[in-house]
Amino acid sequence: MKGAIEECFVEINEGADVAIEGKVVTVSGPRGTVKRDFSKTQVNIEKLDKRIRIWTRWPRKKEIAMVGMVCSHVRNMMRGVREMFTYKLKMVHVYFPMSVKVEGDKVIISNFCGEKEPRVAKVVGNANVEVQGDDIIITGTDIEEVGQSAANLEQATKVKSKDPRVFLDGIYIYEKS
Repeated sequence: MKGAIEECFVEINEGADVAIEGKVVTVSGPRGTVKRDFSKTQVNIEKLDKRIRIWTRWPRKKEIAMVGMVCSHVRNMMRGVREMFTYKLKMVHVYFPMSVKVEGDKVIISNFCGEKEPRVAKVVGNANVEVQGDDIIITGTDIEEVGQSAANLEQATKVKSKDPRVFLDGIYIYEKS
């Protein structure tokens, strides 16, 4: 028999301030602020003394999964405002040396596989992109923004209509921390 309540508790870290308005959770800390809206989920969120309670009544499989998902998101939010997320990417080129530069919220990739037209990748949200030689370092407080920016860079340099085992040029993630 299923339980009447499915719940999860998230401990509030020292140095993190959590504000909950309805189903909108805002976490601020020494590195910045992350805000996320969980209004589309069928879970309840409330702040107790030193922890957050995420729960639902008479859950089905979907609601049980939602409770775990919201718990993970809130944990990642608290981790991000305490110790930034970092993705490291490597530029790989064999014949044509590509060049990468950051302009606002876009990353311009020039001379990729000898192409005349530069390729453009979008930087999502408040993620910071830094180019150091053949390395590209993306940092930020929100793991989704950092991860999506890294994925946009990988997708922008995807080789099409050629054998990917032979043409290895591109930008690839090699470290997440």
